[in-house]
Amino acid sequence: MDGVKIRRAKGSKNITTGIVNVLATFNNTKVTFCDARGNVISWSSAGKCNFRGSRKSTAYAAQVVTQDAGRVAMSHGMKEVVVKLNGPGMGRDSAVRALQSLGMIVTEIVDVTPVPHNGCRAPKRRRV
Repeated sequence: MDGVKIRRAKGSKNITTGIVNVLATFNNTKVTFCDARGNVISWSSAGKCNFRGSRKSTAYAAQVVTQDAGRVAMSHGMKEVVVKLNGPGMGRDSAVRALQSLGMIVTEIVDVTPVPHNGCRAPKRRRV
């Protein structure tokens, strides 16, 4: 990552602050960069970055996915981000580290994983 060149995007939106939504499930990792109003600027997923099968859910895949979407967002002028982590997957903390290594300023990290409080019935036990 040394010498990461970020060029301005062609239709550059000039957005300095934004929100990063990281959905880290057991099977995949998806990263979305939005502005303050929720309009998507860039996104990426492990499948888009050519990870297949069980490699999609790894921490390394989350790092690559975050860098992929982060470079596009930085080309639109994004510098400060609020990170919203969703899901129980392995890519949660590696996605935040990848953001910091890109040079973005992480102002806040929020866990927005939905927690059921005796809502609907849980799925039956997994047999392996």
